Amino acid sequence: MSLLQIRNLCTTFYTPGGLVRAVDGVSLDLVMGKTTGLIGETGCGKSVLGHSILRLLPANARIEGSIRFKGEELLCLPETKLRRLRGREMAFIPQSPATSLNPVLTIGRQLVETIRLHKRVSRQKAREAAAALLELLDLPAPEKRLAEYPHQLSGGMRQRVLAAMGVVGNPSLLIADEPTKGLDAIVRRQMAAVLRRLTAKTGAALLLITHDLRVVAGLCDDVAVMYAGEIIESGPARVVLTDPRHPYTRGLLGSLPAHGLKPIPGVSPSLIDLPAGCRFFHRCPDASPACGEVWPSLVKQPDRQVRCLLFAQGRESGKGVYGRDLQAAVV
Repeated sequence: MSLLQIRNLCTTFYTPGGLVRAVDGVSLDLVMGKTTGLIGETGCGKSVLGHSILRLLPANARIEGSIRFKGEELLCLPETKLRRLRGREMAFIPQSPATSLNPVLTIGRQLVETIRLHKRVSRQKAREAAAALLELLDLPAPEKRLAEYPHQLSGGMRQRVLAAMGVVGNPSLLIADEPTKGLDAIVRRQMAAVLRRLTAKTGAALLLITHDLRVVAGLCDDVAVMYAGEIIESGPARVVLTDPRHPYTRGLLGSLPAHGLKPIPGVSPSLIDLPAGCRFFHRCPDASPACGEVWPSLVKQPDRQVRCLLFAQGRESGKGVYGRDLQAAVV
């Protein structure tokens, strides 16, 4: 049974320029002990989806659809009850440790306060728990790190501190938003190993929001590909990443250095003025005239779902196998 069930989720923003449809009709299931990767270009709606689950959105946002966590509808919960779920049952690891950590407080004080917020323990016990968490996450000399300020730590160390703060309440659901962004290859692998260790220890479901396909290939059980607010392909990570079916997914993989560094031509459509047909139509190498007129629905296949008219019509786009070099590049 799914821990989290998202059905027909729509998140829109009212702006002076018009209505921004950042997340448009997304359905997704997250299962305990499983890691799901959410990938796509910048601006496709990945982070907005993560924030929508926790209802951490500005006042000009509107969420419609259904988000059920352990059978309970989150969109109907009062803010007081939802606040109790955040951190304890559902945790969020933001993508920017530079702005998420308080620069004038030590790492120890921030971790201790977070632990005591969720558990009734003394400051000494909380400090011991904080040091144990940092040791679990492979931070060298954890006692020393507790006495340091955020600016004294490297980017990878700060990201691991955020991960520690996210799991102090032993959450069932962990949402990590671009946890490897801005990190070099070695630190990126270390951070991926940290996330793997956390999910193994807690048994939590992890939603990994990222543009890093190598980390997804090495860490995720399932993957969902977003484009212009929609999920356009989803399924087991190994299946989707080694044998992509949607032209956009193939384009993402083709843009990797190992696959020739071929960028996808064109730009994503405006989320204020979306086209009537397929949203990838103007960039798609396999598009037919019908693709510009007919909006494609998700087509269920034995091993995945694909939002493409070629599959709705019983035809397949060209496909390539990317498996060996992609898998070899990850953790």
